[in-house]
Amino acid sequence: MKSHYRAIVIGGGVVGCSVLYHLTKAGWSDVLLIERSQLTSGSTWHAAGGFLTLNGDPNVAKLQAYTIELYDELERISGQSCGLHRCGGLLMADTEERMDWLKMAHARSAYLGLETELLSPAEAKARMPLLDDAKFTGAMWDAAEGNLDPSGTTHAYAKSARIQGAEIVQENRVVELTPRADGGWDVVTEKGTVTCEHVINCGGLWAREVGRMVGIELPVLAMEHMYLVTDDMPDVIAYKEEHGADMPMIADFGAEIYMRQERAGMLLGTYEQDCRPWSPKDTPWDFAAELLPPDLDRITPSLEKTFESYPAMGHAGIKNVVNGPFTFAPDGNPLVGPVQGLSNYWCACGVMAGFSQGGGVGLTLANWMVNGDPGGDIWAMDIARYGDWATRSYTNEKVRENYSKRFSIRYPNEERPAARPHQTTPLYDTMVSQGAVMGDNWGLEVPLWFAPEGVEPVDIFSFRRSNDFAHVKREVLGTRERVGVTEIANFAKYEFTGPGAENYLSRLMTNKMPRTGRICLTPMLNEQGKLIGDFTIAKAAEDRFMMWGSAPAQVYHMRWFEKHLPDDRSVRVERIDLGLVGLSIAGPKSRDVLAALTDEDLSNAGFRFMDYREIDVASVPARVNRISYTGDLGYEIWVKPEYERRLYTAIMQAGEAHGIVNFGMRALLTMRLEKNFPTWYRELRPIYGPYEAGMDRFVDLTKNDFIGRGKAQEEHGGGGKLARVTFVVDADDADVIGDEPVSHNGNVIGWVTSGGYGHFVDASLAQGYVPKQLTAETSGFEIEIMGEMRPARIQHEPLFDPAGERMRG
Repeated sequence: MKSHYRAIVIGGGVVGCSVLYHLTKAGWSDVLLIERSQLTSGSTWHAAGGFLTLNGDPNVAKLQAYTIELYDELERISGQSCGLHRCGGLLMADTEERMDWLKMAHARSAYLGLETELLSPAEAKARMPLLDDAKFTGAMWDAAEGNLDPSGTTHAYAKSARIQGAEIVQENRVVELTPRADGGWDVVTEKGTVTCEHVINCGGLWAREVGRMVGIELPVLAMEHMYLVTDDMPDVIAYKEEHGADMPMIADFGAEIYMRQERAGMLLGTYEQDCRPWSPKDTPWDFAAELLPPDLDRITPSLEKTFESYPAMGHAGIKNVVNGPFTFAPDGNPLVGPVQGLSNYWCACGVMAGFSQGGGVGLTLANWMVNGDPGGDIWAMDIARYGDWATRSYTNEKVRENYSKRFSIRYPNEERPAARPHQTTPLYDTMVSQGAVMGDNWGLEVPLWFAPEGVEPVDIFSFRRSNDFAHVKREVLGTRERVGVTEIANFAKYEFTGPGAENYLSRLMTNKMPRTGRICLTPMLNEQGKLIGDFTIAKAAEDRFMMWGSAPAQVYHMRWFEKHLPDDRSVRVERIDLGLVGLSIAGPKSRDVLAALTDEDLSNAGFRFMDYREIDVASVPARVNRISYTGDLGYEIWVKPEYERRLYTAIMQAGEAHGIVNFGMRALLTMRLEKNFPTWYRELRPIYGPYEAGMDRFVDLTKNDFIGRGKAQEEHGGGGKLARVTFVVDADDADVIGDEPVSHNGNVIGWVTSGGYGHFVDASLAQGYVPKQLTAETSGFEIEIMGEMRPARIQHEPLFDPAGERMRG
C-alpha cells in the first residue's frame, strides 16, 4: 500500500471489484481495494451465479442489462473466463394474475429494448422439457438470462481493474475510519493507516460494521439462502446432447423457486416463507468461506410444489445443499450513493443480485464520484430513499417480508404489513375509526381511502379496478362538488433562515423567490439541467422561508441542500419532518369552512391564490397556504402535532353543514391527474428536463444564475426531445399504473409515467412522455395494458377547470 489514494474501496466481493473496475474505467487509476480475507469471501463465492434483466423498476432493469452485456468486455480485457452460459430463461405463471404481471413486464421490455417473448404453456415446454405444461397458464421468455462462474467473474473485474492501474490488498481488515479536516479519510487497517479522498463501503455482509465506523446504521440484513444441486439427470444429459446448450433457466412464482442447469444436473434455489435472518445484530469478522447448516424442512413446501410442476426433479438425487448468507435492504434493491452528512463517504451495499446488478452499481457509483452525477435515474437504488426511521429491527421485519415475497407478484394497490404501523400522526386512530384504509409513505401511515359504514376497510389486491373504485369516486365527487379534507403530514417540510437564505434558494431553484407572504412553485435542477426536485416555497419573513416537497426524497434533497450551503454560515436549513403536520381542505365550499374557524379576511382580495399566512385557525397557531394539489379552491393548514386533533375536529364540525367528506391519497392523486399536475418520481425525474416536463412557467431564465441554467437554456432553445402529455385512454376494467409502453402507428415511441381513473371527468387518464414532434398528432396512439392495445388520444388542456378559475376564484 502507498500512503495516499484518491479512493479506497472496502470489500472484495463482486460489487467492490466492480466499483474498483469502473473507477479505473472512468479515469481514476489511483485507487485501492482492501479485502479483509480473500476476494469473494463472504457471499460472492457461494452465489448461485444466475443473472437476469427483470426488475420492477425499469431504470434498474436497464442497469441489469448493462451488467450482462459487460461480461464480454471483462473477459476481453482480463483474459479471465467468466464461465458464461447465455441459455435464456423462462418466467412461469400458474395463475391468470401472474400472467397479467408477465404481460406488463413484457410490455415494459418493449421500450427498454429487451428481448422478451410471451409463450403458451406448450411453447414453454418445448423450450424446457422438465416442466409439466398442464400446471401453468403461460410464460415469458427472456433471451438475456443465464448463469456464470461467481469466482471467475469477480476475478475478471479485479484483474481488469489492476490492468488499468488499481491496487488490491487482501488479508487486511479495515478497523477504523477517521474523517480528516480536508474532507478525506484516514483508513486504519491491520497493516497500517492510509489516507484517501473518498471511501466506498462495499462491505457486503460487513456493510453494517463499516457503516458503524462512521456513526451510521445501514438498513441491511443478511438472510440464510438455500439452494441444492442434483445428481446427474438423464433428461438434462439428453437435452445437452440434442441442443448442444444448457437448458433455459426457470423462475417459478408459484413454487417460489429458480432453477438452472449445473453440469449434468440442476441447481434449484428457493425463497421460502419460513425464512431466517443470519447474524441480525453483528457480523463476526472471522466468518469467511463458510456455509451454514442446511435445513431442508424449511424449503419442503417449495420442493413439493416443484416436484408437481417439474416431475423429473422429484426423482433426482441431491448431490449438495448450499446454505449461505446474502444481504438485503428492506425493499430488496441496493443501497448506492453518497451518505448525507458525511464528506466523501459512499455506499454500494445490499446488492443481493450481484451478478445481475453489480456492473450497473459499479457504473453508477463511478459516474457519481468522477462526474458528480450517477448518469441516470437510479432513485430505486439510492441510499437516500431511507431515513433514520429504518432502524435495525424495522429492517429485520421488512427484509424477512421481502425475502418471503421475492417471487410474489406485487399489485399496484398492495400495501405490505410488516413493521407497521411504524410512524403515525395524532389522527391515526381517528382515521382508522372512520374506515380509513392506511398506506405506508416513507414509513408514515397515511389514509388511502375511506370505507363507508358497513363496508370492510380492506384492499382487494388487483391489477384491475378494485374494491376501492366506487369509494374513491365518492370522495372525489364530494370534494369537487362540496368540500373534502385530507391529511398531508406526509409532505416534506423545510425551513431556511438567515441573511443569505433568499440568494441561496434563488441559486438552487429555477423560479424567482416570492415576496413576503407569497408562494412560488419551482423545480430544482442538477448541473445537467435535469429535474431533481419540485417545491412549494413561501416567504414567511425577511430572512425566513418555508418549503414543502416530496416526503420520500427528504434525505435526497437534504444531501443536495447541504452540499451547496455557503461557507459563511449565512444560511441554516432545518428538515422539520413530523414536527409540522397538516390538513388540506379543498372544494368550492372550502373557503366557507375555513371562514368559520378564523376571523381573518378570507375574501379573494384578502387572501389571494398563492398567499401564505401565519394565523390562528380553530384557536391554534397555523401556517396556511392558499393552494391545493387537487387543482381546486383549497388551503393547506400546517400546525404542530399537538394541535392536529383539535384542528381536524373543528374542520369536520364546520364542514358538516356543507357535506364535508374525508378523502385519501388515492382520491388526491386522481384529482391531480384531472388537472394534469405532475408528481415527483413519476413525471419529474432526473432523466427529464424542465421544458420536456411542461414546467416552463416555473423556470425564469432572466433571473440570477442558478444551478443547471446553462443546460436549461439549451433545452429551451431546442425545445427538448420529449414532451410530457396527458392521454385519455379507451380503457376497459383496468387503467394504467405506470411504465406501460406508448405506441404510435404500431411503433413504441414513449412510456407512461402514471395514471388512473379521473372520477369527476369520467375518463381513464395517463401521463407520460413522447417525442416532442408527435404531440400535434391527433390519432394513432395506443397504450398497452396487460397485453391489450388500448386507443389513446392526447389531451392538451386539463379536463378539469382548464382555465384555473376555481383555484383562483
